[in-house]
Amino acid sequence: MSDDSKPMETYPGGFRAILKQMGLRMDPLTYDEGEALPPLDVDFQPLKAQTIHKDAAEVGRSRSTYARKYRELAQEFHRRPALLHLHGMLVSNLRRTGQPAHTAALFVRLWAEESEYLIRHLDARWLVSAITTFGDAGLTDTQRQLGQALSVLFGMMKLYETERLYSGHAPNVAFATQERSAKHLAMQMDPYAISSGGLDVNLLGGLWVQAGDDPVIRPLARHLLDMLIGDDKTVFRRLRLMRQEREAALAEKGIRRKSGPKRERVAEVPAFLASKDPDTLRWGLVSLIKAPLPQIARFAAHHLDLGADRLHIYLDAPAPETAAFLAQNPKVQVTECDAAFWAAQKKPRMKAHQMRQTWVATQAYQDTDVDWLAHIDVDEFLLPPAPMKELLAGLDKYSTVLRIYPVELLAGSQGNELFKLMPRFAGQTRGVLEDLYPTYGAHLPGGFISHREGKNFARTGLMGIRVGIHTVMQGGAVMANRTKVDNLYIGHAHAPDWPYFRDHMAFRMTRGSYRKSDEDKFRLLDILSFLQEEEGEQGVRTFFTEVCEATPRLIEGLEAHNMLLRYPLDLDAKVLRHFGPLPEQETTK
Repeated sequence: MSDDSKPMETYPGGFRAILKQMGLRMDPLTYDEGEALPPLDVDFQPLKAQTIHKDAAEVGRSRSTYARKYRELAQEFHRRPALLHLHGMLVSNLRRTGQPAHTAALFVRLWAEESEYLIRHLDARWLVSAITTFGDAGLTDTQRQLGQALSVLFGMMKLYETERLYSGHAPNVAFATQERSAKHLAMQMDPYAISSGGLDVNLLGGLWVQAGDDPVIRPLARHLLDMLIGDDKTVFRRLRLMRQEREAALAEKGIRRKSGPKRERVAEVPAFLASKDPDTLRWGLVSLIKAPLPQIARFAAHHLDLGADRLHIYLDAPAPETAAFLAQNPKVQVTECDAAFWAAQKKPRMKAHQMRQTWVATQAYQDTDVDWLAHIDVDEFLLPPAPMKELLAGLDKYSTVLRIYPVELLAGSQGNELFKLMPRFAGQTRGVLEDLYPTYGAHLPGGFISHREGKNFARTGLMGIRVGIHTVMQGGAVMANRTKVDNLYIGHAHAPDWPYFRDHMAFRMTRGSYRKSDEDKFRLLDILSFLQEEEGEQGVRTFFTEVCEATPRLIEGLEAHNMLLRYPLDLDAKVLRHFGPLPEQETTK
């Protein structure tokens, strides 16, 4: 192979050359006799009144690099307060090795005592330099970690925004969304999803939350982040404009997006809510239910057995006997949603059951006496890998939502429950679905027939909260400070057997979870409609067997790909422990 055919190196010499070049820029400043930074206990107040002159007579004719930098900054801060010049000298020293021993402490003290003054008098370029300096020389882990993170963010922005200057587009003009030049980014990364991606808010929101951990760096970091989201010449603003253009184009075509709310926000968590003690932490559930008593009792008993402190059960239709049976356990709060209940609400009874679910879940959130509240359905069962109190107590104190992803019950496995996982939670690619479900796998995202979004625990005590089915919102925006726990799932008994699936299919196809939204792709609704028309009930039954039933073939395939979760529930024994015999099980003496 000739030299001409070798791929071009971005940096000839690789990281050895990169580090060598970095080293050339890190030589320490030299000081002549009598030259020094102010002491650590210098009084900052006089430096606000004193001004710097561009001639820098203070360093005379010294040729030290300290004096050279002093003169350079004197030119920039001519006739401005000496405190700003001192800040510049501290930053310049801390960018190099071998600075005076007290330099970092003096820099941090300056920001601890004078952050408001510095933010008001320094431009954005110097504020970014300051945050970078915290990354190099902060005195706490948060100062260094946040400083480094923001330094990388602003450094990458400078690189890509500089390249964009040569695109022919102004910095505040978004690209058109009709087409793109390639399917993948560098290093085989998938592109950001313009219509529904959350990378931007998660990135910015995470930095905002982290800034709250340190009172010294907080004013500077949050001021810079506010400047960033307020500037119309950034990729964040351009992507927002592109999203709006895409949504307008889809609306013209009559396409209903399923991307959910457009806005996200980081919810503030007051210190008194950030409990970390599993012994005192309390958790509970809320559910709007219309089901037979045995099913409700098994649902309630399972979660009481997990240690739930409160179950808010709303009966969608009056059922006095069911209410009386459940109320035997003091941890169960039963509300019958009868005419009197709805007459007492601010709105009349909603026609859509999804709206009623959201209404009662939000009401329970406002009234509950627990620290964390989950909104789930009667056919869903939390499957924690450890006690829920411990898992919730171990969450970051700034997290407001715990997302729990679903696993789907294999029909016919009751008594020794088996659940299937989506490929990504087992480290598998989507291609495995066609191996597991040869006929239908290509058309079933995740291999599921039920929801893939999961459900949520919400930290209680926050203002303006609306608890939805798959989201938790504050002030009309989805809360961005979400988290998850590895191996914590919610087991969904969506189709426990063929008769149940068959009897509920029509409702789910017309008003429930099988409806299509914006996708033109061949999906579950199309499969079921086609099978009904072409093959009748037997065709649908064949589909159910391949995709949903705990057949030896499917169990073996799932287990081979680490996509099978064994989690026996033993529900009837739990009912006996927490409620006693069900009415039909009672015997007369």
